Amino acid sequence: MQAAFQCAREAAARGDEPFGSVLVRDDEVIHAESNRVVTASDLRRHPELHLAQRAHRAHSSAERAAMVMYTSTEPCPMCAGGMATAGFGRVVYSVGADEIGSFTGSEPAVRAESILDGVTEVVGPVLNDEGREIHRSYDW
Repeated sequence: MQAAFQCAREAAARGDEPFGSVLVRDDEVIHAESNRVVTASDLRRHPELHLAQRAHRAHSSAERAAMVMYTSTEPCPMCAGGMATAGFGRVVYSVGADEIGSFTGSEPAVRAESILDGVTEVVGPVLNDEGREIHRSYDW
């Protein structure tokens, strides 16, 4: 989770919203991404969706099923859809979608767990205070 937090901090420092994610297999980070929606001028550059795309291209379905995505914030519905296609074994998040609204002023229509149900185990929130601090320090 600390690596995902670092990616989120890097995104914020670069001018993007503070979201970061890593893919882990056998306790080793194999891919890491931070939000690049603003700096890449690409609304698809959420870290979770980009990691799902990279993993889908580079790894077999069995390999993806053995991966865990750690993400600073619960994935949005778009990202959860991509992750369902990728078929990761587990997703672990720090700040829940129900909490992010207090920072952004918006609430998700659908939670990641309902999209990933039956495909990917969803765990969270973990290290919630540290994750919330990243959002508190960002100028939403």
